[in-house]
Amino acid sequence: MSTKPQLPVRPSRAAGAPTALDGLLVIDFTRVVAGPACTQTLADFGARVIKIENPDGGDDTRAYEHAEIGGESAAYLSLNRNKTGIALDLSVPEGREIARDLIRKADVVVENFSSGVMKKFGLDYEAVAPLNPRLVYCSISAYGRTGPFASRPGFDPITQAESGFMSLNGFADGPAVRTGPPIVDMATGMSACNAILLALLARDRLGRGQHVEVALFDVAMGMTGFFGMAYLINGENPGRFGNSPSGSPTVGVYEASDGPLYMACANDRLYRRLVVEVMNRPDLINAPQFATRKTRSENKELLRAAIAEVFASDTLENWMAKMKLANIPVGYLRTVEEGFNAPEARERARLSRIPHPTAQWVPNIEPPISMSLTAAVDPVAAPLLGEHTADVMRETLGYDENRIAALAEKGAFGLRKASTST
Repeated sequence: MSTKPQLPVRPSRAAGAPTALDGLLVIDFTRVVAGPACTQTLADFGARVIKIENPDGGDDTRAYEHAEIGGESAAYLSLNRNKTGIALDLSVPEGREIARDLIRKADVVVENFSSGVMKKFGLDYEAVAPLNPRLVYCSISAYGRTGPFASRPGFDPITQAESGFMSLNGFADGPAVRTGPPIVDMATGMSACNAILLALLARDRLGRGQHVEVALFDVAMGMTGFFGMAYLINGENPGRFGNSPSGSPTVGVYEASDGPLYMACANDRLYRRLVVEVMNRPDLINAPQFATRKTRSENKELLRAAIAEVFASDTLENWMAKMKLANIPVGYLRTVEEGFNAPEARERARLSRIPHPTAQWVPNIEPPISMSLTAAVDPVAAPLLGEHTADVMRETLGYDENRIAALAEKGAFGLRKASTST
């Protein structure tokens, strides 16, 4: 039976504490994963992020099927915390004019539409830069905004496949495997956030903004890491190694008598402690075929079998206690349920509950960044579709009620007036 963790109410940060990005205005045209992941980080640390969605359904992730609460999907809630949400129909001239008015006031614009969409709306960098020379404009795409592949649609698993990244995942005797979570999307979001912050630092020195681009394919290729670099050096195509890099017998999953563990015993010093202090098998360091890293690699199947036999002789908790005492890097091989209920998650206050207008409360996973002076803001759940439309028209753009009503009548906020906060 599944057991969800008991989620505490999140404590508030100190009143009046500064934030890293206080005063920064971000206009967010992104949807799905990479773009929203980028802008959520900016929002978490104090930027005001105004998320613009199509009134007809909004962000695609609102309809994702993983789970839902209060009418909102897990995917959407996980990527759009701390944002102000408005609904704009960019196919309507009045909707595009509202977007331009917002861009005039913005520090940052982020978009991840298909190639040519922002240009069609007159909202591409070349069109809006004259309105706001200090603007940092970030484009996220599969293959970049220029060159012969700019018009190709692409998603996380496609770029995993095409870059070579996917070929490194899985077991040697099986097919290439994509990562479960969309790791290239998430890493692209992080890279885009870095690019924006770099451009903002450059703006402080140079006095003007710039266009920055981040492509999923480029990020996926970079994430091949030292495997990619090794290929460039020796010309040998790297293979798949399952849970053990390069087939290492001392890194990977082993089975105790009652459950699995993951061990990363990656150097001679750790290996000696493992076989002598933990396993009580000094023969596994004294025997010539196991005496050096090179000979252990040459006899890795023999060594892996010997280690597996020892681990199978005792319980998981006994091995964990012995290995932690010897300072051997080791961990439980947990499911998501086990990981989210683990003491590390609890003691590090990774999970909480936060208020939500239709669900009463929703779960919250804390940002993975801690800052001593400018901590993350108190989390606010992802907005309902068009939740803050009227507020933004009034408070950010200074529109009066008559103008807002006229824009609604013209369809700028969709066929029906978008829901608004009071």
